[in-house]
Amino acid sequence: MKTSILQLLYLVLLFSITSCGVNRSLKDRPNLDSISEIDTVRTVHNDSLLTIGKNTLLKNKYGVWELYLEGDALERGLINGSLTKELMAKQEIAIMTKIESLVPSKSYQKFLSKMVKFFNRKMYKYVPEEYKQEIYGISRFSLEKYDFFAPAYVRAMYLHGAHDIGHALQDLMLVGCTSFAAWDGKTSDGKLLLGRNFDFYAGDDFAEEKIVAFINPTEGHKFMMYTWGGFIGAVSGLNIQGLSVTINAGKSKIPLLAKTPISLVAREILQYAGTIDEAVAIAKKRKVFVSEAIMIGSSKDHKAVLIEVSPNNFGVFDVENSDHLVCSNHFQSAAYNSDRRNTKAIEESHSAYRFKRMQELLDSSDKLDPEKAVAILRNRNGLNGKKIGLGNEKAINQLLAHHGIIFKPEELKVWVSANPYQLGEFIAYDLNDAFNKFERGNVKNSVSNVQATISKDEFVNSQEFSDYEVFRKLSQQIELNLLSGQEIKERDLQKLQILNPYYWKSYSITGDYYYEREDYKMAIINYKKALRLEITTLSDRKRLIKRIKKSYRKL
Repeated sequence: MKTSILQLLYLVLLFSITSCGVNRSLKDRPNLDSISEIDTVRTVHNDSLLTIGKNTLLKNKYGVWELYLEGDALERGLINGSLTKELMAKQEIAIMTKIESLVPSKSYQKFLSKMVKFFNRKMYKYVPEEYKQEIYGISRFSLEKYDFFAPAYVRAMYLHGAHDIGHALQDLMLVGCTSFAAWDGKTSDGKLLLGRNFDFYAGDDFAEEKIVAFINPTEGHKFMMYTWGGFIGAVSGLNIQGLSVTINAGKSKIPLLAKTPISLVAREILQYAGTIDEAVAIAKKRKVFVSEAIMIGSSKDHKAVLIEVSPNNFGVFDVENSDHLVCSNHFQSAAYNSDRRNTKAIEESHSAYRFKRMQELLDSSDKLDPEKAVAILRNRNGLNGKKIGLGNEKAINQLLAHHGIIFKPEELKVWVSANPYQLGEFIAYDLNDAFNKFERGNVKNSVSNVQATISKDEFVNSQEFSDYEVFRKLSQQIELNLLSGQEIKERDLQKLQILNPYYWKSYSITGDYYYEREDYKMAIINYKKALRLEITTLSDRKRLIKRIKKSYRKL
Protein backbone atom coordinates (compact mmCIF):
# COMPACT_ATOMS: atom_id res chain seq x y z
CA MET A 1 0.00 0.00 0.00
CA LYS A 2 1.29 3.45 -0.89
CA THR A 3 1.65 5.57 2.24
CA SER A 4 2.11 9.35 2.23
CA ILE A 5 4.04 11.20 4.95
CA LEU A 6 0.74 12.40 6.42
CA GLN A 7 -0.63 8.86 6.50
CA LEU A 8 2.56 7.65 8.14
CA LEU A 9 2.21 10.28 10.85
CA TYR A 10 -1.41 9.26 11.26
CA LEU A 11 -0.37 5.66 11.81
CA VAL A 12 2.29 6.70 14.30
CA LEU A 13 -0.09 8.82 16.31
CA LEU A 14 -3.02 6.43 16.05
CA PHE A 15 -0.68 3.75 17.34
CA SER A 16 -0.14 5.89 20.44
CA ILE A 17 -3.42 4.54 21.72
CA THR A 18 -1.70 1.20 22.17
CA SER A 19 1.91 2.09 22.80
CA CYS A 20 4.03 -0.52 24.50
CA GLY A 21 6.76 2.00 25.28
CA VAL A 22 5.29 3.99 28.15
CA ASN A 23 6.68 2.41 31.28
CA ARG A 24 6.77 5.72 33.13
CA SER A 25 2.97 5.72 33.19
CA LEU A 26 3.04 2.36 34.95
CA LYS A 27 5.43 3.74 37.56
CA ASP A 28 3.04 6.61 38.08
CA ARG A 29 0.01 4.47 38.79
CA PRO A 30 -2.60 6.14 41.03
CA ASN A 31 -3.09 5.45 44.72
CA LEU A 32 -5.03 2.17 44.96
CA ASP A 33 -5.31 1.70 48.73
CA SER A 34 -9.10 1.22 48.71
CA ILE A 35 -9.34 -1.12 45.73
CA SER A 36 -10.06 -4.27 47.76
CA GLU A 37 -13.05 -2.64 49.47
CA ILE A 38 -14.96 -1.89 46.25
CA ASP A 39 -17.68 -4.30 45.14
CA THR A 40 -17.53 -4.86 41.37
CA VAL A 41 -19.78 -7.92 41.17
CA ARG A 42 -22.64 -6.97 38.91
CA THR A 43 -26.18 -8.31 38.85
CA VAL A 44 -27.32 -9.11 35.31
CA HIS A 45 -31.11 -8.77 35.31
CA ASN A 46 -31.32 -9.26 31.53
CA ASP A 47 -29.34 -8.30 28.42
CA SER A 48 -30.48 -4.68 28.79
CA LEU A 49 -30.17 -4.12 32.55
CA LEU A 50 -27.16 -4.55 34.85
CA THR A 51 -26.63 -3.14 38.34
CA ILE A 52 -24.10 -2.88 41.18
CA GLY A 53 -26.02 -1.38 44.08
CA LYS A 54 -27.53 1.85 42.78
CA ASN A 55 -25.04 1.97 39.90
CA THR A 56 -26.96 1.05 36.77
CA LEU A 57 -26.52 0.30 33.08
CA LEU A 58 -29.68 -0.07 31.02
CA LYS A 59 -30.57 0.10 27.34
CA ASN A 60 -33.56 2.18 26.28
CA LYS A 61 -35.91 1.50 23.39
CA TYR A 62 -33.90 3.78 21.09
CA GLY A 63 -30.80 1.61 21.43
CA VAL A 64 -28.90 4.08 23.65
CA TRP A 65 -27.38 2.93 26.95
CA GLU A 66 -28.08 4.89 30.15
CA LEU A 67 -25.35 4.67 32.79
CA TYR A 68 -25.43 5.87 36.39
CA LEU A 69 -22.27 5.94 38.52
CA GLU A 70 -21.62 7.26 42.03
CA GLY A 71 -18.67 7.33 44.42
CA ASP A 72 -15.02 8.35 44.38
CA ALA A 73 -12.76 8.15 41.34
CA LEU A 74 -11.49 4.60 41.78
CA GLU A 75 -14.94 3.34 42.72
CA ARG A 76 -16.50 4.97 39.65
CA GLY A 77 -13.82 3.54 37.39
CA LEU A 78 -14.06 -0.02 38.66
CA ILE A 79 -17.86 -0.09 38.61
CA ASN A 80 -17.94 1.56 35.20
CA GLY A 81 -15.55 -1.08 33.86
CA SER A 82 -17.57 -3.92 35.35
CA LEU A 83 -20.92 -2.67 34.07
CA THR A 84 -19.74 -1.69 30.59
CA LYS A 85 -17.01 -4.26 29.88
CA GLU A 86 -18.82 -5.66 26.82
CA LEU A 87 -19.27 -2.16 25.42
CA MET A 88 -15.61 -1.38 26.16
CA ALA A 89 -14.61 -4.55 24.34
CA LYS A 90 -16.51 -3.48 21.23
CA GLN A 91 -14.74 -0.11 21.19
CA GLU A 92 -11.32 -1.64 21.78
CA ILE A 93 -11.82 -4.26 19.08
CA ALA A 94 -12.98 -1.59 16.63
CA ILE A 95 -9.86 0.52 17.25
CA MET A 96 -7.40 -2.37 17.36
CA THR A 97 -8.80 -3.94 14.20
CA LYS A 98 -8.33 -0.61 12.43
CA ILE A 99 -4.74 -0.35 13.64
CA GLU A 100 -3.92 -3.91 12.62
CA SER A 101 -5.39 -3.36 9.16
CA LEU A 102 -3.28 -0.22 8.71
CA VAL A 103 -0.13 -1.76 10.20
CA PRO A 104 -0.20 -5.51 9.47
CA SER A 105 3.57 -6.00 9.86
CA LYS A 106 4.71 -6.93 13.38
CA SER A 107 8.14 -5.42 12.73
CA TYR A 108 6.52 -2.17 11.56
CA GLN A 109 4.35 -2.18 14.68
CA LYS A 110 7.51 -2.48 16.79
CA PHE A 111 9.11 0.41 14.91
CA LEU A 112 6.05 2.60 15.48
CA SER A 113 5.90 1.72 19.15
CA LYS A 114 9.44 3.08 19.63
CA MET A 115 8.44 6.36 18.01
CA VAL A 116 5.35 6.54 20.20
CA LYS A 117 7.42 5.96 23.34
CA PHE A 118 9.00 9.33 22.70
CA PHE A 119 5.66 11.00 21.92
CA ASN A 120 3.97 9.81 25.14
CA ARG A 121 6.93 10.10 27.47
CA LYS A 122 5.44 12.83 29.74
CA MET A 123 1.68 12.56 29.35
CA TYR A 124 1.29 11.01 32.80
CA LYS A 125 2.52 14.27 34.38
CA TYR A 126 -0.41 16.21 32.97
CA VAL A 127 -3.34 13.95 33.94
CA PRO A 128 -4.93 14.74 37.35
CA GLU A 129 -4.66 12.00 39.99
CA GLU A 130 -8.44 11.67 40.19
CA TYR A 131 -8.71 10.77 36.52
CA LYS A 132 -5.73 8.42 36.68
CA GLN A 133 -7.62 6.47 39.33
CA GLU A 134 -10.82 6.42 37.30
CA ILE A 135 -9.01 5.33 34.14
CA TYR A 136 -7.15 2.65 36.07
CA GLY A 137 -10.43 1.30 37.44
CA ILE A 138 -11.86 1.00 33.94
CA SER A 139 -8.69 -0.59 32.61
CA ARG A 140 -9.07 -3.56 34.98
CA PHE A 141 -11.80 -4.77 32.64
CA SER A 142 -9.97 -4.30 29.34
CA LEU A 143 -9.44 -7.20 26.96
CA GLU A 144 -6.38 -9.30 27.89
CA LYS A 145 -5.75 -10.32 24.28
CA TYR A 146 -4.34 -6.86 23.56
CA ASP A 147 -1.86 -6.86 26.44
CA PHE A 148 0.90 -7.73 23.97
CA PHE A 149 0.52 -4.18 22.61
CA ALA A 150 0.61 -2.54 26.02
CA PRO A 151 -0.63 -3.10 29.58
CA ALA A 152 -4.32 -2.35 30.00
CA TYR A 153 -3.84 0.83 32.07
CA VAL A 154 -1.50 2.28 29.46
CA ARG A 155 -3.93 1.48 26.62
CA ALA A 156 -6.81 3.05 28.53
CA MET A 157 -4.78 6.16 29.35
CA TYR A 158 -3.76 6.86 25.76
CA LEU A 159 -7.19 6.10 24.35
CA HIS A 160 -8.14 9.44 25.88
CA GLY A 161 -5.68 11.18 23.56
CA ALA A 162 -7.22 9.70 20.40
CA HIS A 163 -9.67 12.57 20.07
CA ASP A 164 -6.85 15.12 20.23
CA ILE A 165 -4.85 13.23 17.61
CA GLY A 166 -7.86 13.16 15.32
CA HIS A 167 -8.18 16.92 15.68
CA ALA A 168 -4.52 17.49 14.92
CA LEU A 169 -5.01 15.55 11.70
CA GLN A 170 -8.05 17.40 10.37
CA ASP A 171 -6.70 17.02 6.84
CA LEU A 172 -7.67 13.33 7.10
CA MET A 173 -11.23 14.47 7.86
CA LEU A 174 -11.55 12.76 11.22
CA VAL A 175 -13.37 15.78 12.62
CA GLY A 176 -15.38 18.84 11.59
CA CYS A 177 -17.78 19.78 14.41
CA THR A 178 -20.24 22.68 14.32
CA SER A 179 -22.06 24.22 17.30
CA PHE A 180 -24.20 27.21 18.24
CA ALA A 181 -25.76 28.96 21.23
CA ALA A 182 -28.76 31.30 21.32
CA TRP A 183 -30.54 33.29 24.03
CA ASP A 184 -32.79 36.31 24.69
CA GLY A 185 -34.70 37.33 21.55
CA LYS A 186 -33.26 34.47 19.50
CA THR A 187 -35.10 31.73 21.45
CA SER A 188 -38.81 31.12 21.91
CA ASP A 189 -38.69 31.64 25.69
CA GLY A 190 -35.61 33.88 25.96
CA LYS A 191 -33.66 31.13 27.71
CA LEU A 192 -30.25 29.81 26.74
CA LEU A 193 -30.30 27.06 24.08
CA LEU A 194 -27.25 25.27 22.65
CA GLY A 195 -26.81 22.68 19.91
CA ARG A 196 -23.86 20.81 18.44
CA ASN A 197 -22.86 18.04 16.05
CA PHE A 198 -19.93 15.92 17.21
CA ASP A 199 -18.43 14.95 13.87
CA PHE A 200 -15.75 12.58 15.12
CA TYR A 201 -15.57 9.50 12.89
CA ALA A 202 -13.52 6.46 13.87
CA GLY A 203 -15.48 3.82 11.94
CA ASP A 204 -19.04 2.51 11.94
CA ASP A 205 -18.45 0.03 14.76
CA PHE A 206 -17.05 2.76 17.01
CA ALA A 207 -20.27 4.80 16.78
CA GLU A 208 -22.64 1.87 17.26
CA GLU A 209 -22.93 1.77 21.07
CA LYS A 210 -23.59 5.17 22.65
CA ILE A 211 -23.83 5.90 26.37
CA VAL A 212 -25.59 8.78 28.11
CA ALA A 213 -23.78 8.76 31.44
CA PHE A 214 -25.07 10.34 34.67
CA ILE A 215 -22.19 10.80 37.12
CA ASN A 216 -22.62 11.51 40.85
CA PRO A 217 -19.04 12.06 42.07
CA THR A 218 -17.95 12.30 45.69
CA GLU A 219 -16.28 15.61 44.84
CA GLY A 220 -17.64 18.24 42.47
CA HIS A 221 -20.98 18.61 40.72
CA LYS A 222 -23.27 15.91 39.38
CA PHE A 223 -23.28 15.91 35.59
CA MET A 224 -24.26 14.02 32.44
CA MET A 225 -22.23 13.44 29.30
CA TYR A 226 -22.76 11.64 26.00
CA THR A 227 -19.95 9.16 25.53
CA TRP A 228 -18.83 5.60 24.71
CA GLY A 229 -17.41 2.60 26.54
CA GLY A 230 -14.00 2.94 28.20
CA PHE A 231 -13.93 6.74 27.96
CA ILE A 232 -14.19 9.08 30.97
CA GLY A 233 -13.41 12.32 29.13
CA ALA A 234 -16.16 14.73 28.12
CA VAL A 235 -16.94 15.87 24.58
CA SER A 236 -20.57 16.95 25.22
CA GLY A 237 -22.10 17.39 28.67
CA LEU A 238 -24.22 19.35 31.14
CA ASN A 239 -23.84 19.62 34.92
CA ILE A 240 -26.36 20.16 37.69
CA GLN A 241 -25.25 23.81 38.00
CA GLY A 242 -26.61 24.47 34.52
CA LEU A 243 -23.21 24.64 32.81
CA SER A 244 -22.77 22.90 29.45
CA VAL A 245 -19.50 21.95 27.77
CA THR A 246 -18.79 21.00 24.15
CA ILE A 247 -15.49 20.94 22.24
CA ASN A 248 -14.59 21.90 18.66
CA ALA A 249 -11.21 21.39 17.05
CA GLY A 250 -8.96 24.23 16.01
CA LYS A 251 -6.14 23.96 13.49
CA SER A 252 -3.19 22.21 15.15
CA LYS A 253 0.25 21.20 14.12
CA ILE A 254 1.19 17.53 14.50
CA PRO A 255 2.02 17.26 18.24
CA LEU A 256 5.40 15.88 19.32
CA LEU A 257 4.61 15.56 23.03
CA ALA A 258 1.37 14.42 24.65
CA LYS A 259 0.10 16.51 27.56
CA THR A 260 -3.44 16.86 28.98
CA PRO A 261 -6.05 15.38 26.60
CA ILE A 262 -8.64 18.05 25.84
CA SER A 263 -11.48 15.70 26.79
CA LEU A 264 -10.11 15.53 30.35
CA VAL A 265 -9.93 19.34 30.51
CA ALA A 266 -13.59 19.46 29.42
CA ARG A 267 -14.44 16.78 31.98
CA GLU A 268 -12.78 18.77 34.77
CA ILE A 269 -14.76 21.87 33.79
CA LEU A 270 -17.98 19.86 33.72
CA GLN A 271 -17.31 18.36 37.15
CA TYR A 272 -15.97 21.43 38.97
CA ALA A 273 -17.20 24.64 37.27
CA GLY A 274 -20.51 26.39 37.87
CA THR A 275 -19.83 29.64 36.03
CA ILE A 276 -17.93 30.86 32.98
CA ASP A 277 -15.18 32.38 35.17
CA GLU A 278 -14.66 29.06 36.95
CA ALA A 279 -14.49 27.24 33.60
CA VAL A 280 -11.90 29.71 32.29
CA ALA A 281 -9.78 29.29 35.44
CA ILE A 282 -9.72 25.50 35.04
CA ALA A 283 -8.84 25.68 31.33
CA LYS A 284 -6.02 28.14 32.02
CA LYS A 285 -4.22 25.88 34.46
CA ARG A 286 -4.04 22.86 32.12
CA LYS A 287 -1.38 22.37 29.43
CA VAL A 288 -2.85 20.92 26.23
CA PHE A 289 -1.16 19.54 23.11
CA VAL A 290 -3.72 20.50 20.45
CA SER A 291 -5.84 23.55 19.67
CA GLU A 292 -9.47 23.44 20.75
CA ALA A 293 -12.48 25.70 21.22
CA ILE A 294 -14.48 24.83 24.34
CA MET A 295 -18.02 26.22 24.19
CA ILE A 296 -19.36 26.97 27.65
CA GLY A 297 -23.07 27.59 28.13
CA SER A 298 -23.89 28.97 31.58
CA SER A 299 -27.33 29.32 33.16
CA LYS A 300 -25.88 31.56 35.89
CA ASP A 301 -24.30 33.90 33.34
CA HIS A 302 -27.20 33.52 30.88
CA LYS A 303 -24.91 33.33 27.87
CA ALA A 304 -22.28 31.25 26.11
CA VAL A 305 -18.60 31.90 25.39
CA LEU A 306 -15.73 30.14 23.65
CA ILE A 307 -12.56 29.26 25.57
CA GLU A 308 -9.91 28.88 22.87
CA VAL A 309 -6.89 26.89 24.01
CA SER A 310 -3.72 25.79 22.25
CA PRO A 311 -0.23 24.68 23.34
CA ASN A 312 1.13 28.25 23.23
CA ASN A 313 -1.89 30.53 23.38
CA PHE A 314 -5.17 31.16 25.21
CA GLY A 315 -8.18 33.33 24.44
CA VAL A 316 -11.83 33.83 25.39
CA PHE A 317 -14.38 34.89 22.78
CA ASP A 318 -17.43 36.63 24.23
CA VAL A 319 -19.92 38.13 21.75
CA GLU A 320 -21.09 41.65 22.55
CA ASN A 321 -24.56 43.03 21.78
CA SER A 322 -25.62 39.73 20.27
CA ASP A 323 -28.08 36.99 21.14
CA HIS A 324 -26.23 34.06 19.59
CA LEU A 325 -22.80 32.48 19.13
CA VAL A 326 -21.50 30.18 16.36
CA CYS A 327 -18.48 27.86 16.41
CA SER A 328 -16.94 25.65 13.74
CA ASN A 329 -13.23 24.81 13.52
CA HIS A 330 -11.41 28.13 13.63
CA PHE A 331 -10.77 30.58 16.47
CA GLN A 332 -12.45 33.98 16.85
CA SER A 333 -10.83 35.65 19.88
CA ALA A 334 -8.34 38.51 19.54
CA ALA A 335 -5.58 36.25 20.87
CA TYR A 336 -5.55 34.40 17.53
CA ASN A 337 -5.91 37.34 15.13
CA SER A 338 -2.35 36.90 13.87
CA ASP A 339 -2.13 33.13 14.30
CA ARG A 340 -0.88 31.67 11.02
CA ARG A 341 -2.49 28.26 11.39
CA ASN A 342 -5.83 29.75 12.35
CA THR A 343 -5.76 32.09 9.35
CA LYS A 344 -4.93 29.15 7.11
CA ALA A 345 -7.83 27.16 8.52
CA ILE A 346 -10.23 30.01 7.72
CA GLU A 347 -8.90 30.44 4.18
CA GLU A 348 -8.35 26.84 3.14
CA SER A 349 -10.59 24.49 5.13
CA HIS A 350 -14.36 24.01 5.21
CA SER A 351 -14.66 25.68 8.62
CA ALA A 352 -15.54 29.19 7.37
CA TYR A 353 -18.14 27.78 4.97
CA ARG A 354 -19.91 25.84 7.74
CA PHE A 355 -19.69 28.89 9.99
CA LYS A 356 -21.47 30.99 7.35
CA ARG A 357 -24.05 28.26 6.75
CA MET A 358 -24.80 27.99 10.48
CA GLN A 359 -25.14 31.77 10.67
CA GLU A 360 -27.46 31.67 7.67
CA LEU A 361 -29.67 29.00 9.29
CA LEU A 362 -29.82 30.92 12.57
CA ASP A 363 -30.71 34.14 10.76
CA SER A 364 -33.59 32.40 9.00
CA SER A 365 -34.90 30.72 12.17
CA ASP A 366 -36.79 32.99 14.54
CA LYS A 367 -37.59 32.04 18.13
CA LEU A 368 -35.52 28.88 18.32
CA ASP A 369 -36.74 25.91 20.36
CA PRO A 370 -35.31 22.38 20.67
CA GLU A 371 -37.22 21.12 17.60
CA LYS A 372 -35.92 23.95 15.41
CA ALA A 373 -32.42 23.45 16.81
CA VAL A 374 -32.51 19.77 15.85
CA ALA A 375 -33.64 20.70 12.33
CA ILE A 376 -30.59 22.95 12.01
CA LEU A 377 -28.23 20.18 13.13
CA ARG A 378 -29.78 17.84 10.56
CA ASN A 379 -29.46 20.25 7.62
CA ARG A 380 -27.64 18.65 4.68
CA ASN A 381 -27.48 21.55 2.20
CA GLY A 382 -24.91 24.23 1.50
CA LEU A 383 -25.15 28.01 1.49
CA ASN A 384 -28.50 29.33 0.23
CA GLY A 385 -29.84 25.79 0.33
CA LYS A 386 -27.57 24.62 -2.50
CA LYS A 387 -27.29 20.88 -3.08
CA ILE A 388 -23.64 20.04 -2.38
CA GLY A 389 -23.85 16.24 -2.22
CA LEU A 390 -24.54 13.99 0.73
CA GLY A 391 -21.55 13.61 3.04
CA ASN A 392 -19.92 16.88 2.00
CA GLU A 393 -17.90 18.26 4.91
CA LYS A 394 -19.18 21.75 4.11
CA ALA A 395 -22.64 20.75 5.32
CA ILE A 396 -23.75 21.16 8.95
CA ASN A 397 -24.88 17.53 8.76
CA GLN A 398 -21.99 15.63 7.21
CA LEU A 399 -23.70 12.26 7.74
CA LEU A 400 -20.86 10.93 9.88
CA ALA A 401 -21.55 12.42 13.33
CA HIS A 402 -21.06 10.31 16.43
CA HIS A 403 -23.92 12.34 17.88
CA GLY A 404 -25.92 15.53 17.92
CA ILE A 405 -26.97 17.13 21.21
CA ILE A 406 -29.18 20.00 22.44
CA PHE A 407 -28.96 21.74 25.85
CA LYS A 408 -31.32 24.01 27.82
CA PRO A 409 -29.03 24.75 30.79
CA GLU A 410 -31.47 26.94 32.70
CA GLU A 411 -33.98 24.07 32.78
CA LEU A 412 -31.31 21.34 33.20
CA LYS A 413 -32.65 19.60 30.10
CA VAL A 414 -30.76 17.82 27.34
CA TRP A 415 -31.63 15.96 24.12
CA VAL A 416 -29.22 13.33 22.68
CA SER A 417 -29.44 11.72 19.25
CA ALA A 418 -29.93 8.02 18.65
CA ASN A 419 -28.44 6.25 15.62
CA PRO A 420 -27.91 6.81 12.78
CA TYR A 421 -25.73 9.91 13.10
CA GLN A 422 -27.96 12.78 14.33
CA LEU A 423 -30.92 11.48 12.33
CA GLY A 424 -32.44 9.21 14.98
CA GLU A 425 -34.69 10.35 17.78
CA PHE A 426 -33.36 13.09 20.05
CA ILE A 427 -34.02 11.52 23.44
CA ALA A 428 -35.01 14.01 26.15
CA TYR A 429 -33.65 13.98 29.71
CA ASP A 430 -34.27 16.18 32.74
CA LEU A 431 -31.17 16.08 34.96
CA ASN A 432 -33.05 16.56 38.23
CA ASP A 433 -35.54 13.85 37.35
CA ALA A 434 -32.87 11.41 36.13
CA PHE A 435 -30.63 11.81 39.18
CA ASN A 436 -33.58 11.58 41.58
CA LYS A 437 -34.63 8.26 40.04
CA PHE A 438 -31.13 6.80 40.06
CA GLU A 439 -30.38 7.96 43.61
CA ARG A 440 -33.54 6.27 44.89
CA GLY A 441 -32.26 3.04 43.33
CA ASN A 442 -34.00 0.07 41.74
CA VAL A 443 -34.27 1.74 38.32
CA LYS A 444 -35.61 -0.80 35.83
CA ASN A 445 -36.70 1.45 32.96
CA SER A 446 -35.32 4.41 31.00
CA VAL A 447 -35.05 7.71 32.88
CA SER A 448 -35.72 9.67 29.68
CA ASN A 449 -38.71 11.93 29.13
CA VAL A 450 -40.56 10.10 26.35
CA GLN A 451 -43.12 12.89 25.86
CA ALA A 452 -40.40 15.48 25.17
CA THR A 453 -38.36 13.24 22.83
CA ILE A 454 -38.02 14.63 19.28
CA SER A 455 -38.92 12.29 16.41
CA LYS A 456 -36.35 10.82 14.05
CA ASP A 457 -35.69 12.50 10.71
CA GLU A 458 -37.95 11.01 8.02
CA PHE A 459 -34.95 11.22 5.69
CA VAL A 460 -33.81 7.95 7.31
CA ASN A 461 -36.69 6.15 5.59
CA SER A 462 -35.97 7.62 2.14
CA GLN A 463 -34.39 6.04 -0.91
CA GLU A 464 -31.93 8.93 -0.93
CA PHE A 465 -30.58 7.89 2.46
CA SER A 466 -30.35 4.23 1.40
CA ASP A 467 -28.45 5.32 -1.71
CA TYR A 468 -26.07 7.39 0.40
CA GLU A 469 -25.26 4.48 2.70
CA VAL A 470 -24.43 2.33 -0.34
CA PHE A 471 -22.35 5.19 -1.77
CA ARG A 472 -20.45 5.71 1.46
CA LYS A 473 -19.31 2.11 1.76
CA LEU A 474 -18.65 1.71 -1.97
CA SER A 475 -16.56 4.90 -2.17
CA GLN A 476 -14.49 3.84 0.85
CA GLN A 477 -13.77 0.48 -0.77
CA ILE A 478 -12.86 2.01 -4.13
CA GLU A 479 -10.46 4.48 -2.50
CA LEU A 480 -8.79 1.61 -0.63
CA ASN A 481 -8.51 -0.35 -3.86
CA LEU A 482 -6.96 2.67 -5.59
CA LEU A 483 -4.29 2.88 -2.88
CA SER A 484 -3.54 -0.83 -2.93
CA GLY A 485 -3.75 -1.32 -6.69
CA GLN A 486 -6.62 -3.81 -6.46
CA GLU A 487 -9.19 -4.26 -9.22
CA ILE A 488 -11.97 -1.69 -9.60
CA LYS A 489 -15.00 -2.23 -11.82
CA GLU A 490 -16.01 0.68 -14.03
CA ARG A 491 -19.67 0.02 -13.35
CA ASP A 492 -18.98 0.73 -9.66
CA LEU A 493 -17.56 4.13 -10.62
CA GLN A 494 -20.70 4.89 -12.62
CA LYS A 495 -22.73 3.78 -9.63
CA LEU A 496 -21.00 6.37 -7.43
CA GLN A 497 -22.17 9.19 -9.69
CA ILE A 498 -25.73 7.84 -9.84
CA LEU A 499 -25.97 7.38 -6.07
CA ASN A 500 -24.56 10.81 -5.11
CA PRO A 501 -24.67 13.05 -8.21
CA TYR A 502 -24.10 16.42 -6.48
CA TYR A 503 -21.00 15.33 -4.54
CA TRP A 504 -17.69 16.28 -6.11
CA LYS A 505 -15.94 13.18 -4.81
CA SER A 506 -18.14 10.95 -6.98
CA TYR A 507 -16.27 12.39 -9.96
CA SER A 508 -12.81 12.97 -8.48
CA ILE A 509 -12.57 9.30 -7.43
CA THR A 510 -13.56 8.30 -10.96
CA GLY A 511 -10.97 10.71 -12.32
CA ASP A 512 -8.30 9.15 -10.10
CA TYR A 513 -9.17 5.71 -11.47
CA TYR A 514 -8.69 6.80 -15.07
CA TYR A 515 -5.57 8.80 -14.20
CA GLU A 516 -3.93 5.70 -12.70
CA ARG A 517 -4.89 3.73 -15.83
CA GLU A 518 -3.32 6.49 -17.96
CA ASP A 519 -6.66 7.22 -19.65
CA TYR A 520 -6.05 10.95 -19.31
CA LYS A 521 -8.95 12.05 -21.50
CA MET A 522 -11.48 10.36 -19.18
CA ALA A 523 -9.58 11.62 -16.15
CA ILE A 524 -9.88 15.23 -17.39
CA ILE A 525 -13.60 14.83 -18.10
CA ASN A 526 -14.32 13.61 -14.57
CA TYR A 527 -12.00 16.07 -12.82
CA LYS A 528 -13.74 18.94 -14.64
CA LYS A 529 -17.14 17.62 -13.57
CA ALA A 530 -15.89 17.61 -9.98
CA LEU A 531 -14.68 21.22 -10.29
CA ARG A 532 -18.19 22.38 -11.23
CA LEU A 533 -19.45 21.22 -7.84
CA GLU A 534 -18.84 22.43 -4.25
CA ILE A 535 -15.28 21.32 -3.46
CA THR A 536 -14.58 20.78 0.25
CA THR A 537 -11.22 22.52 0.72
CA LEU A 538 -8.80 24.72 -1.19
CA SER A 539 -6.22 21.90 -1.18
CA ASP A 540 -8.77 19.56 -2.79
CA ARG A 541 -9.45 22.12 -5.52
CA LYS A 542 -5.73 22.70 -6.13
CA ARG A 543 -5.16 18.95 -6.40
CA LEU A 544 -7.86 18.59 -9.08
CA ILE A 545 -6.46 21.51 -11.09
CA LYS A 546 -2.95 20.06 -10.84
CA ARG A 547 -4.20 16.65 -11.99
CA ILE A 548 -5.96 18.24 -14.99
CA LYS A 549 -2.78 20.08 -16.02
CA LYS A 550 -0.71 16.91 -15.68
CA SER A 551 -3.24 14.97 -17.71
CA TYR A 552 -3.11 17.52 -20.54
CA ARG A 553 0.69 17.35 -20.55
CA LYS A 554 0.65 13.56 -20.67
CA LEU A 555 -1.86 13.61 -23.53
